[in-house]
This record gives sequence, structure tokens and C-alpha cells, in this order.
Amino acid sequence: MSAPEALCILRTSAIGDVTHVVPLVRTLQAAWPQTHITWLIGKLEHKVVGDLPGVEFIVFDKSAKREGFRTVREKLAGRKFCALLHMQVALRSNLLSVLVKSPLRIGYDRARSKDLHGLFINCRIPARSGEHVLDAMGSFLEPLGLVQEQVRWDIPIPEEAREFARQHLPADKRILLISPTSSHRLRNWRPERYAAVADYATHELGWRVVLCGGPSEFEREFANEILGHMQTHCIDLTGKDTLKQLLALLQRADLVLAPDSGPMHMANAVGTPVLGLHAASNPHRSGPYSDRQWCVDRYDAAARKYRKKPAEKLAWGTKLEYKGVMDLIEVEDVIERLIAFDQHLSTDPGVGAPKRG
Repeated sequence: MSAPEALCILRTSAIGDVTHVVPLVRTLQAAWPQTHITWLIGKLEHKVVGDLPGVEFIVFDKSAKREGFRTVREKLAGRKFCALLHMQVALRSNLLSVLVKSPLRIGYDRARSKDLHGLFINCRIPARSGEHVLDAMGSFLEPLGLVQEQVRWDIPIPEEAREFARQHLPADKRILLISPTSSHRLRNWRPERYAAVADYATHELGWRVVLCGGPSEFEREFANEILGHMQTHCIDLTGKDTLKQLLALLQRADLVLAPDSGPMHMANAVGTPVLGLHAASNPHRSGPYSDRQWCVDRYDAAARKYRKKPAEKLAWGTKLEYKGVMDLIEVEDVIERLIAFDQHLSTDPGVGAPKRG
């Protein structure tokens, strides 16, 4: 296929999935630098990647309901694209796709379709099982004749955000950044267990611990519970940073401790190792893309407990979001990975040196 004049990407949410789309954009830009790329994106997600160079963003505010659709319709009025990459299967997104005029409408294979997705597309990506979410999104390039052979993010981080990180995170010690909550609350670990790991990192390893989270009441209360159980001091930035500042904080950290969540994937995108907590979701599908060796994986144990079968017998992508599922991850499991990572850093003084960027 020759370079198209204009392409439209439809992926409005969530933050983690939006970071998975960025390598696809980079591949498109490298192959077809003259192609105009338009991305329909959510309001919150736009704050993370909305300054990617060479991309036109049209923000869809789902909270605005009909007004949100009207705004997108007005911005797309009279425009045509060579191809639509319809990368979201929710009913709202399917309806939003109607506003995009394109002869080629690429969507998910039948196994991954839902909410009548198949009615809004005329071309499907290859049907594959066992893929990471990022690779599945990268396969949207294949009907266009491209293959995503390299994964590159380079999400812009403003100097203001970097300065915020430098001011709040001194570079005299290794930094463990804890982002404890997911929007899927059944993926969250217990506050007292985070506190135990934080205390160990501070007291036994000499690390500096930083607690981050959004401004919601739930996240503030969750952070307070962690702080209430801690015996040592940490830097509490919960609700105090913007998403760009969070990117800078994540990049400055040496290791990020998080459940399957947006900050996990943001950390991976800026090159920081992640100690991911996985029981409700499969880390091989939705864990940190670049390196999962530091994760705690109890997904198979969860499958056996709640579905009475091993994980390999479940449909790929099955979520095990049951009450108490994250209790399968013990404090000792996380400390073991933390110690292993600390020792890994110590074997290479260059790798282990405190970050000063």
C-alpha cells in the first residue's frame, strides 16, 4: 500500500492502553512521514500523550454525553480519511466511529469484538491468541502493509515537569515509587501490605519511598491508610502532580511498584522497571511490556482458586477480578522481587547509580 494521505486512529481510553498506541504512531511516522495522522482520544488520556509531535488530536469528552459527540462531529465535518484504525470495542466508541468517514475501517478480529463492533468495520486484524495488548494494537498496521518491528515511545515530558520531579525526589538514594491503585478496584493490593514493603525498602535497603496517586477521594483515603500503617517516612505526592509530572516522577524513579494500571504502563513507556502485582490479570497480556521479570505473578493461582482450572485453560485475556484475589500476593513475594532488583542494580554501578535527570 502506498502512503495514504490521511489516517484516523480511534482509541479514547484508558491511559495504559493509550500508551500502547504510541509505538504504532511512531511506526506510522517513520514509514509514512507525509501522512496526516488524526487521533480521537479521551480528555484525560490527552493530557498524557496530547503533545506528540506530528499528530492532530481531537478530544472526545465522554462525560459531556451528546455534546461530546457533537463536538467531534463538527471537527470532522466534511473530512475523509484513507483508513480508520478502530482500536476500541466499547459501544460508545463504536458509535463515535460513525462520525469518521473512511472506505477502509480496520477493527478487531471476531474473538476480541464486542458491543456490535463488527458492524462498524470492514477489515479485521489477524486473529491471534497469546499476544500482549501492545502487540495486538500494533497489528492494526498489518492491513496497511506495515509491521511494527520496533517499539518506541518518546512521550514528551516538559521541562517544567522534570523540574517538579527534581525538586520532590532528591537523587541521593535509590527511589521506589509506589502507585498503589487501579481504577479497577479489585486489582488493588491491601494498604497494610504496601506499607510493609515501603518500610522494608526504607529501613532494610536504604531506599527512598515515594507515594503517588490521583486527586480522587478514594485515592487520598487509600494513601492515608498506607501512611497510617507505615513505621518509616515516605514522600507523599498523592493528588499533587499532573499526569506529565507523574511521567517525570516515574522516569526519575529506580523501580515502580503498582498493580495493573495506567501508571504501570506509563512507567514502562519512560523506561523505568516495574514491580507489577498480578493476580486479577495476566501479566503476559497486560503487564509491563518491556520487562516483566520483576513482577509477582499469581494469575495461575487465581485461575485455579476461582475458576478451578489452570490459567492456560482460560480464554486469553480473561480477567479474574474477584474479591480477595489480590490477597494471593504475599508481602514476602514482593520483598523477594525488591531484594532481587536491588541486587541486580548493585552488580552494575552504572545501572545502580541514583538518577539525576
